[in-house]
Amino acid sequence: MAGQKHYLDDNDMEEPPSVSPFMPMFEAFRNELDEHQDRRERIIKASRDITALSKKIVRNLHSPIPPPIAKEVNARYDSIKDLFISIGPDLQGINFWRYQRQISGGCQEYVEAISFQHYLETQSLITHQEAQDLIPGGVELTADDYVLGLFDLTGELMRFGITSMATNGTLPRGVAAEGGGSEGRDILMDLRAIRTSFESLDTSSGSSDWSYLKKDIGKKTVVMRESVEKVENAVYGMIVRGRERPKGWMPDLSEGHEGGRKAVESY
Repeated sequence: MAGQKHYLDDNDMEEPPSVSPFMPMFEAFRNELDEHQDRRERIIKASRDITALSKKIVRNLHSPIPPPIAKEVNARYDSIKDLFISIGPDLQGINFWRYQRQISGGCQEYVEAISFQHYLETQSLITHQEAQDLIPGGVELTADDYVLGLFDLTGELMRFGITSMATNGTLPRGVAAEGGGSEGRDILMDLRAIRTSFESLDTSSGSSDWSYLKKDIGKKTVVMRESVEKVENAVYGMIVRGRERPKGWMPDLSEGHEGGRKAVESY
């Protein structure tokens, strides 16, 4: 009825909602996912920074390495090592494999940089253990990242060799070993040896140790072969028609393998 007051008794009072016994469990899941995302973002950022610094190192390397360039390169190496140390705790135990693909790109670029400098200084490939020793913070260098980094090295050796031919008219060549003749190996001989080794690499087995390598090796093998063939074509042009060209001539390799061949043949 209008104007009639209704008084609530104790039975009409709503009880406060009870807290679900599952809430603490889901809150723990939420915190774990937040930590996972933060850790993943830290590793991705560090990997990108390592990649950028490694590319800058490679661009500055040539033989011989002048002291000012060596100082700049060493400063960048120190920055890379600090980045590895900063994410080391995030890549321990099972977490290393959980985030391996996030750090993989940075490791491959770093291997390319240190292997290029190692080659310029020693005319030899850096070993897996030597490369691992240059990565601090307890971050593991997988065999996949080591091999894929060496695949990328062939591109830098190709650019180094062709630049040397364009500026000096000769291929970079090492010092002859004792009893090994009057001349050392040139960079084309080394590139051919690397190509032969990579082409004999068997990744067709079902071993999980090569799972990432089988995924990435196809494209990198094509690029590696093209890099070696570009140096072969440039050497062919230098030997057969070198006298017909002005000093400083360099074949146009921007069009890929076929473009490089046509530039050499049609000059």
